Amino acid sequence: MKVVRIEAGRPAPLGATPVAGGLDIAVWAPDATAVEVGLFDADGQVEQARVRLPCCTDGVWHGRLLGEGLGTGTVYGLRAHGPWAPEEGHRFNPAKVLLDPWAQAVVGTYGGPGVDLSLYHGHADADARHPDPRDNAAVALKARVVAPAPKVDPAERPRHPADRVVIAEAHVRSTTMRHPGIPAELRGSYAAMAHPAMIAHWQALGVTTLSLLPVHARADEERLQRLGLSNHWGYSSIGFLAPEPRYWSGRPGTTPEGEFRQMVRGLHAAGLEVVLDVVYNHSAETDELGPTLSLRGLANARAYHLRRAEGRADLYENWTGCGNCLNLTEPRMVELVAGSLRHWVEAYGVDGFRFDLAPVLARGRDGAFSREAGFFAALRADPVLASVRLIAEPWDIGPGGYQLGAFPPGWSEWNDQYRDTIRAWWLRDAGDRGIFAHRFAGSSAQFRHEHRAPTAGINFITAHDGFTLRDLVSFDHKHNHANGEHNRDGHHHNCSWNCGVEGPTQDAAVLALRARLQRALLATLWLSQGTPMLLAGDEIGHSQQGNNNAYCQDNPISWLDWPQQDDDLLATARRLGHWRQTLASLRIGRWLRGTPDAQGCTDVLWWHPAGRAMHDGDWSDSQDRTLLIRLQAAADADAVLVSVHPQHIAREARLPDPGPGRRWVALFDSSRPGGAPDPETAALAAGAVAVLPARALLIHRSEAADR
Repeated sequence: MKVVRIEAGRPAPLGATPVAGGLDIAVWAPDATAVEVGLFDADGQVEQARVRLPCCTDGVWHGRLLGEGLGTGTVYGLRAHGPWAPEEGHRFNPAKVLLDPWAQAVVGTYGGPGVDLSLYHGHADADARHPDPRDNAAVALKARVVAPAPKVDPAERPRHPADRVVIAEAHVRSTTMRHPGIPAELRGSYAAMAHPAMIAHWQALGVTTLSLLPVHARADEERLQRLGLSNHWGYSSIGFLAPEPRYWSGRPGTTPEGEFRQMVRGLHAAGLEVVLDVVYNHSAETDELGPTLSLRGLANARAYHLRRAEGRADLYENWTGCGNCLNLTEPRMVELVAGSLRHWVEAYGVDGFRFDLAPVLARGRDGAFSREAGFFAALRADPVLASVRLIAEPWDIGPGGYQLGAFPPGWSEWNDQYRDTIRAWWLRDAGDRGIFAHRFAGSSAQFRHEHRAPTAGINFITAHDGFTLRDLVSFDHKHNHANGEHNRDGHHHNCSWNCGVEGPTQDAAVLALRARLQRALLATLWLSQGTPMLLAGDEIGHSQQGNNNAYCQDNPISWLDWPQQDDDLLATARRLGHWRQTLASLRIGRWLRGTPDAQGCTDVLWWHPAGRAMHDGDWSDSQDRTLLIRLQAAADADAVLVSVHPQHIAREARLPDPGPGRRWVALFDSSRPGGAPDPETAALAAGAVAVLPARALLIHRSEAADR
């Protein structure tokens, strides 16, 4: 590889762009005094040439490198010259090779067996006030130039209506590592995620949308590496435009980028949307003692929120709990985030994004969250991004960090209040009919404003962060010792119940109770107004052995236990998925009115088991919590009756009118294996008295009495 000539090039686009005979490279480093480009061999270990970018325009260093072998496939790293002045926010150290923030493919890993992690530190370990002079070119992360990908045709995207969306949150590796129907050489990879065995599984559940845990190229924290662990969940991004290479199958003739693209294409062909969990709130460079991998060495004073107290700026704001916060008050950082998102949509065809710790993205220099933040405006104004799914995790640990319901129209939000209410309802005998109905009907107090629909709320019982469904009914306490943090990490407030025995047991009565509660929890999730989200593995009874923060467990703790799948629970989930997709009255996408429409149809009737409509005092009665809910989407739709009985003994309930000449026919009973209704009590006439089993949810459909 030889650079024959260097020309001025262009300051846009940022990153490396192949041109005839070479490369255009543009790097945002406004406080640097010079930026060099190191050209490496294919493995990224040997620096073969080094050139200085000749021009700086508006803080962007740029140049055109012309010569033999330059272009697609070139591996390069950056070195930035400038002041080492942490107290002023500057951490330039040209001894450290840096990853281009706009890299579309990453070569190498941060650390690894036998690698001295201190080589990545910009500061000297002996005295952090001074730079480390050791060159780390051989081990640093580099970028590989990729050929521009053809834009994915938007017509290929499934685009499911909001009322039909059912999300499954899944980890590429954990979901597929132990699946017996997937060839061993593919397990844990992007290719495995689109394998016919996985597609058939999602389709049988009625899932429309896969929300994948982070797939951006990542760098595992130094603390975890020293413990022999990794950031398995992937919330340590360093390459915002590059797929994580560790999820690539490594098959000859393929690349991580190509395999990811094929995965999305295969899922789309099966009618499945793909949403990516993205981490733009912080980077893997962590706090002031963390590694210098990319942005810290290029534009530290502007890329991060710094604590500017007493004239110093050597510490980072930590509204994420991960050591730093990206600064999206800086237009170039908004450009990076928007460019990353656009890349995943146009080059790979993804359908949307779930934003980790999303309030950080809308915090100003004063730390306050604002709905008028430039980040929101940039996404709304972008013609590519304005039409994709945008999902917020609406909290962080910054000032006023809890922002549930505060995101703009067009956004959906994870609803943890739904999670806690429904857990407490079934597992802690807590809550009255009023709070249950509020959550079941879409959490209007949070989401009914500015014409937002109930589907803006993402309902979930469990997610990657916390207990699995099986563990929720098996453990009163978290058991996170394998994480190496002395069980101090993870949520302390779980609203769980072990049903009388902590952890695994052979007690048949305890196991039966646990199974019954799991079925009831799944049924509540599937039937509630809003958008349901299933944690992948809950439908087969996967346990993490009581670990409620398995972020660093790339092993059978996290890998779904397909060989030991719970067939009863899987049948239950499939039955629920079928009825939600089949019956319009189980997925009403508008706010419930409770009054007749122009056709005389009342969409919801809240019914007391005594055989009457609910009265005001009934809602707050914490001693009697049984509730029947009659739902009807339209006059020409079958009405359904959802009976919710969370108490520990069976009781009778007089059913509401199913309609003239009609009867109630049972579709689902969570007290029974697989949710199959009792055939002996399958049909009930108007005004009939039904026996509601203990701790159960039942579904009936209105049918013609002579059917």
